[in-house]
Amino acid sequence: MDSIDNKISQPKNNPRNKILVVVCIVLISALFGFLGGAVSTTFSGSQIKNFLEKFQINIPQASQQQNQQYVPQTTEEEKTISAVRDVSPSVVSIIISKDLPVLEQYYINPFEQFGAPFDFQIPQYRQKGTEKKEIGGGTGFIISEDGMVITNRHVVEDTEADYTVLTNDGQKYPAKVVARDSVQDLAIIKIQDAKTDFKVVKLGDSSGLQIGQTVIAIGNALGEFRNTVSVGVISGLGRTVTASGGSSVETLQDIIQTDAAINAGNSGGPLLNLKGEVIGIDTAMATGAQSIGFAIPINKAKKDIESVKASGKIVYPFLGVRYVLITSAIQKDNNLAVDYGAWIQPGSNKEPAVTSGSAADKAGLKEGDIILEFNAKKITSDNSLANMIMDYNPGDKITLKILRKGEEKTIEATLGERSE
Repeated sequence: MDSIDNKISQPKNNPRNKILVVVCIVLISALFGFLGGAVSTTFSGSQIKNFLEKFQINIPQASQQQNQQYVPQTTEEEKTISAVRDVSPSVVSIIISKDLPVLEQYYINPFEQFGAPFDFQIPQYRQKGTEKKEIGGGTGFIISEDGMVITNRHVVEDTEADYTVLTNDGQKYPAKVVARDSVQDLAIIKIQDAKTDFKVVKLGDSSGLQIGQTVIAIGNALGEFRNTVSVGVISGLGRTVTASGGSSVETLQDIIQTDAAINAGNSGGPLLNLKGEVIGIDTAMATGAQSIGFAIPINKAKKDIESVKASGKIVYPFLGVRYVLITSAIQKDNNLAVDYGAWIQPGSNKEPAVTSGSAADKAGLKEGDIILEFNAKKITSDNSLANMIMDYNPGDKITLKILRKGEEKTIEATLGERSE
């Protein structure tokens, strides 16, 4: 005799039983579907939740993390995010455009005049008007509420080009170059026909910078990626570099070195500290190297900014001498008495060593003199005469120690003015 358990676990293979099972499943599914719809239309979400909780049925909650703002994990990260957020509205892209010739291709048969029986066509080109095209780009940042922007001189050095400022919110404005600094790689442009409530950056103090200090660079990287942010440290201070940009080559002194990425297009952008203050102006990168960029200390730019705001132009203190910085090699080659100082010499194109009517001329400086000290500071290749003069203003009185025919003399002069 079969056991009861065996009968339950192995029912007879009856077709009628299979039909009954299917019908029951359909009826149960329909019933639950009806009840679910009735519940959803009759009860509120909270009532359904309370009903299910009585039966200890838990409903998984949707994650809300995607709606939450990221929380910085370190103090440095928090300060970096804050600085970028505060300064980005003041950073602008500078678009350079120019009228370029449009060339049209056509063909000629050089043998046609000789009555040649064959058709031989040679392509030729001729100008068919001009077309305005973008030829470059750079970065700048707003330094006055009425739209004054500072950037690098090499960004806006083309006097025949047109310049457009693109703000971080996507607005475009025509811009005019107000002044170019011929001594430093700096220039100031002015946004035209625009509002007068632009957000202005906060200028910091570059005199107390330290190697290893965290810095942030913002710029129009590659002329394509607007307001790109890179972070690094100050890698060196007081650097002297020879930089080329556009058609100019110049030597920049007392420059900040950083490993914060500075790419083509970043030129003229701000270098920030963690307080969101501008401490430098990105100006150059070392080709063939990684993470070596350079910035002009902001204190060097402050005089230009103040000068343009006061007079509409950049005014320089002017001594009026051309000179060669003496090194050990120059001393040896020219049999000089000293291995330092500024040796007053004519220019490469025979320009006079002492400018007529200048402060140097009035003070009695002559070709062949060696200026040893400027206001009691020794002149060397690392601390040039030009660099010292830039710390003063037109009208300032200065004292020079010079060497003339083996004899030291002290001369007083009043710095003149040169404007760009």
